[in-house]
Amino acid sequence: MATTNRPLSAIAREIRQNWKKEVSGTSLYFGAVPYLDAMSGMDKITDPYFMDSGRSIVAYFLSNASTWRGETAKRIKLELNKMLKSR
Repeated sequence: MATTNRPLSAIAREIRQNWKKEVSGTSLYFGAVPYLDAMSGMDKITDPYFMDSGRSIVAYFLSNASTWRGETAKRIKLELNKMLKSR
């Protein structure tokens, strides 16, 4: 059974809406912003972003998203990690 991934732009939109509202009160980490901006214009993890691959954009975002916490963060990070592991 094939699964359908959400567009990266939809995921990026949800991240922006949630990250600022979390209980921890942290704002978007500056290191994650360029990757979140890139994801905002992408559909699939296989899409290129200039000279970078979509996979590298997602991986770099995850590397810079450690300060983003909470249930939504856990769910979305899991979703993105599953995309990275799929072929």
